[in-house]
Amino acid sequence: MQTNRPEKVDFIDISLPDYDGGKYKGVSYEMAMEEMHVIDENDKVHRGVPAFSVMYSASGLGWVGRFLMWSPVRPLAEICYEAFARNRLKWTGRGEECQTGRCEKKK
Repeated sequence: MQTNRPEKVDFIDISLPDYDGGKYKGVSYEMAMEEMHVIDENDKVHRGVPAFSVMYSASGLGWVGRFLMWSPVRPLAEICYEAFARNRLKWTGRGEECQTGRCEKKK
């Protein structure tokens, strides 16, 4: 995703001990762990599927974002994303290091 427009999307590592949600429109660590959050160029916070739409648009893949937000697709995208967001740590093999209140990168 970063290859098209690397200057357009900044990924923030919420696992860092000094992460401060106050610097990011009040998006706390817990909120960010619950679902994807994107802050657009107008400082508006988007969550869940709309967040992906904004991110894809910013990175030059706007057609993906428009597809996700298309009314026949969005309800299924929401259901799929909710299931993924709930289970992503287990499905990606990262459940162990996230049991202590903050995820830590594997060394």
